[in-house]
Amino acid sequence: MAGAVAALTLGPAWLPGEARAQAADVTYFRIANGSTAGTYYPIGGIIASAISNPPGGAPCADGGACGVPGLLATAVASAGSVANVEAVGSGRAESGFAQADVAYWAQTATGDFAGLPAIADLRAIAKLYPEALHIVARGDAPIRSLSDLRGMRVSLDEPGSGTLVDARLVLDAAGIADDEMTVLHLPAARAAQAMQAGELDAFFFVGGYPAPAISQLAGQSPVRLIALDDAVMDRLTKERSFFTRDSLPAGTYRGNPDDIATLSVGALWITRADQPEELIHAITRVLWNDNTLRQLGYGHRIGRRIRPENAVTGIPIPLHPGAERYYREAGLLR
Repeated sequence: MAGAVAALTLGPAWLPGEARAQAADVTYFRIANGSTAGTYYPIGGIIASAISNPPGGAPCADGGACGVPGLLATAVASAGSVANVEAVGSGRAESGFAQADVAYWAQTATGDFAGLPAIADLRAIAKLYPEALHIVARGDAPIRSLSDLRGMRVSLDEPGSGTLVDARLVLDAAGIADDEMTVLHLPAARAAQAMQAGELDAFFFVGGYPAPAISQLAGQSPVRLIALDDAVMDRLTKERSFFTRDSLPAGTYRGNPDDIATLSVGALWITRADQPEELIHAITRVLWNDNTLRQLGYGHRIGRRIRPENAVTGIPIPLHPGAERYYREAGLLR
């Protein structure tokens, strides 16, 4: 470990002197996001690119990077929210994306993290966008509601994902037990492939819309998005303050011409309390500058929903001091 730290601090010995000096000035910052089939992954890539500004590049005014000077951020694929809070808490990643409910439970050792050591030093940089619950059914399957999942082959997503956590909450609220279905644990991309092959009847996904894996599947095979009934939504919004009523707009996915009633939960960008205040302040400032917002808006449809006016709403864990300072300076937090 000491050797690795020395290499990052001093720069690789094989580099020329000037390049070694530049390498010494680089701060590396990983963003744990999600699978390539979801929205964490593309949004993480856009943000990593936008906040990076390693030594040696052209100035922002001359068409170069407009990120944090000396910063090299990378987006890292992962299983999702649960894996990300664990990676950030253990120091395997400097930051990551996580659902608000998962971040809160991990930070307080409650909910699905009850009985586990609290990851007490989790801190928020920003709320990014709402993540909507998707229940995707084969177009020819006799599934019109949650209750129709009984007797079906249903994927709840892989261990380590926030989708798995929320899928179980929804099924519990609907009174559907695992042994009433054939349960699989596939990430969204593999679930879509299995559905197309006729090996799966339905799957859950929580993320921004449109989700690439679902859009691609809907373009190739008929699918039906399943709406949640009022009783389930009432139960979950009353018991779990993280959930809010939402809808998947008509036409988001091919073959689904109507709005689909569902729930959403906030997607947070999290880090650790021991990350330097000046670094997180600079990252937060660049996240909300016009250049980054432009890249987000052009880069992905969900990027248009990432707005500074929503940055501090519905965050159930403490803000990092650097982020908090920026929001106070910007008048977004009193």
